Amino acid sequence: MIQNMIPLMAFLWLLTLVGLRAETPPLEMGAAIPEVTVLSDEGKPVTLSRAAAKGYALVYFYPKADTPGCTAQACSLRDEYTALQQKGVAIFGVSADKVEAQAKFREKYHLPFTLLADPEKKVMDAFGVPRMGGFARRQAFLFKDGVLVWRDLKASTKEQAADVLKAIAGES
Repeated sequence: MIQNMIPLMAFLWLLTLVGLRAETPPLEMGAAIPEVTVLSDEGKPVTLSRAAAKGYALVYFYPKADTPGCTAQACSLRDEYTALQQKGVAIFGVSADKVEAQAKFREKYHLPFTLLADPEKKVMDAFGVPRMGGFARRQAFLFKDGVLVWRDLKASTKEQAADVLKAIAGES
């Protein structure tokens, strides 16, 4: 019996080693946006609770700047930025990348929205975003006047903007 448990114990140890975990459960619908401050891609502090106090705010998480899926997700939002702005959506992309990497990513793909550097995983922990090996799982949270009205715990890459616009249309 113990011999049968050894592979399971090894697997659980490996998961702990690579860090697939969330410190807290994901935000529940109706939750207030967490009060957490990190640096933007411009090196300026952003406090999400203040930045998302009025109107819609999308906070989306991605594993790593300038990788294929993360680029597709960001470009989806970039390509529909005008439609999102017409709905009053402020957009904040979050990853564990440092300020410099976020700035390069934003510049390279001409992203018209703010990217947040979360190398200490403060935002990830506040939102309950799981991570593996320090990389955030792709998730998205939409707030209206600071209150969570929609979340996607398995966020899309190419359809991120369309999913958000559908959520807003259903919200209205």
